[in-house]
Amino acid sequence: MRTGVANLPLHGGRAPPWLFKRMVLLAGAVVEAVIYEHGRDELLRRVSDPHWFQALSCVLGFDWHSSGTTTTTTGALKMAISPEVHGLGVAGGKGKTARKAPIDIQTSGELLSLSPEKIEELKLASKMAAKVDNALVQDGYQLYHHVLIFTETGNWAVVQQGMSESYARRYHWLSDRVASFVEEPHSAICAQERLSTVLDLTSIESRENREVTLDLVRDGPSHFMRYTSQRTLSDFSRQSGISDFGGSPTADLTLPRRHEIVPADLGKDGIKALRIAYEIQPESYEDLIALRGMGPKRIRALALISELIYGAETSWKDPAKYSFAHGGKDGYPYPVDRDTFDHSITTLKEAVENAKLEKMEKYDAIKRLKRYTGEDSG
Repeated sequence: MRTGVANLPLHGGRAPPWLFKRMVLLAGAVVEAVIYEHGRDELLRRVSDPHWFQALSCVLGFDWHSSGTTTTTTGALKMAISPEVHGLGVAGGKGKTARKAPIDIQTSGELLSLSPEKIEELKLASKMAAKVDNALVQDGYQLYHHVLIFTETGNWAVVQQGMSESYARRYHWLSDRVASFVEEPHSAICAQERLSTVLDLTSIESRENREVTLDLVRDGPSHFMRYTSQRTLSDFSRQSGISDFGGSPTADLTLPRRHEIVPADLGKDGIKALRIAYEIQPESYEDLIALRGMGPKRIRALALISELIYGAETSWKDPAKYSFAHGGKDGYPYPVDRDTFDHSITTLKEAVENAKLEKMEKYDAIKRLKRYTGEDSG
């Protein structure tokens, strides 16, 4: 299940080398303590909890509101964790490093003696988690960071982040109880604000739309001609522009107000991708979106056709359930599960106290944690 999303204001700068070295040291100590006290699967559950992850970032030395917490904290974890020592692998990172996740999974998976089948499952989980948050939940945040942490038994957690013009939104996943990547894969999403319109194809309300879309693709791209305002494949040569979607650059992730489907909605490359999909005949919607070339624009266009022509409705509700930045303890706009939150903080505090660190380093880390939770630091 995906266990949370956090929106964070963007700030410039980077962690200085001297601080990052200390972050790696402390991150490694915390990981070892959690594994010793609670096991590797509990570490995954903690990392997939946005509150615990944010608290960990603060313990390592970050301000609570800094967007750099995600990239630097996961970077410190990747540097600190060794498959041979901890029984864990860490794959991916920021930017170009994120695209190297399959290579990292292969390397660490072999060190953990995972079977080739299990390694391929992890690669698929990495790919699908990124694809879902980038293409099926179209909230205007473009993913630029992706990290997958996995155990020697093949369980995993994902921490990834997308960016808009002024905020970063963090997505958390956990492999436990994942029945489907494309339907309600999250248990809770916390965000800075709920957006008024978000195309959420993972919603249970979008199930019929997903089924109709799959049937359309199986029928073949030639059938799309009768649903468009122009009738020949050559008409699909023009790529869509911002004006086609009636808004600002971020509106590229919003369906147009017009009712007809125009060739530019799919594009020439889109028709090529649909032809390939038709030849493959995907067995499920998961198989469909996993195909190369099935990006947000094409998935959106297919959803529009399914809705307008066949009445298969999609969900336009932001899946964010409550505010992470404003929230929590005052219950606005939705209450947080305080017992879970308190357990998360307790687990992290125990890990710091039990970590193999100098007394002053433990004191400083716990003091930063108390600032995060609002406790008296004295």
